[in-house]
Amino acid sequence: MTPESFITRWQLAGGSEPANVQSFVGELAELLGEPSPNPAREDPLAQFAASLDRTEPMKFALALIALILLALIVPFFIPGAGKQAGVDPDSNLPWQIALDGQGGSSVFGLKPGVSTLGDVRRQLGDEIEVAIIAAPDEIGSLEGYYAQVPLGFVLARMIVTVDTPEAAISAMRERALKARHMESTTRRITLHPDDLAAADKLPIRAISVIPTVNLDEATVVQRFGEPGERIVVSDKRTHLLYPKLGLDVVVDKDGKELLQYVAPRQFARLRDPLLAAAESAPR
Repeated sequence: MTPESFITRWQLAGGSEPANVQSFVGELAELLGEPSPNPAREDPLAQFAASLDRTEPMKFALALIALILLALIVPFFIPGAGKQAGVDPDSNLPWQIALDGQGGSSVFGLKPGVSTLGDVRRQLGDEIEVAIIAAPDEIGSLEGYYAQVPLGFVLARMIVTVDTPEAAISAMRERALKARHMESTTRRITLHPDDLAAADKLPIRAISVIPTVNLDEATVVQRFGEPGERIVVSDKRTHLLYPKLGLDVVVDKDGKELLQYVAPRQFARLRDPLLAAAESAPR
């Protein structure tokens, strides 16, 4: 287990609650080959420091450096510590999804299918990059992209998909200022200023989030509960579907996880393409 993995697990498990502190220090001890603290005694960190073997200078020095680094790093991962200005670390978290009982939902202060691109700017900031993203031979989709946005104590990349008719996207492409290639042959098409202003009035259809921390399936289940359905894409990638929440979580053992939010009443937009792809995949 790496330092990154147990810091992340502690952060997402609830931070400085006593049970989580005990677990965190126990994993640190295991990482450094030291005995785990006694859960019946108080102050597990003090127990760990006292247990370090000072007769082995190299090992002791490494452990001491680890403690110093953790003292500097951990506050940035603990909910409530290392607060960013104007950001409440305990609100707008990825698992804080509110349902309206009528097929709608709210997450990050936004309502998929209702909130507009302008609402996104007001809620999350003007650093959003808006463009048409198009693969070859496709009309493309209008998207807004944040390179980094704080969602409570979680930092993430975010993409919002704007609900735009194909005819409108086609017209925007004709008036576009420029286009450049992104990865492979996908193109990023910059909007004309008039279209950019008009886009702020359009509703968003979906919100996609890529956290900077790695999540495993156990952490996802801990935060969101058992999924309503699992779709296995490969031995590395699995979709955890939460129809009642309007959520699809892609767990990737080799890459970053992806959380996709839509209004629950529109969940078929997420699920149907996944099922079609799974059925057509070679076996």
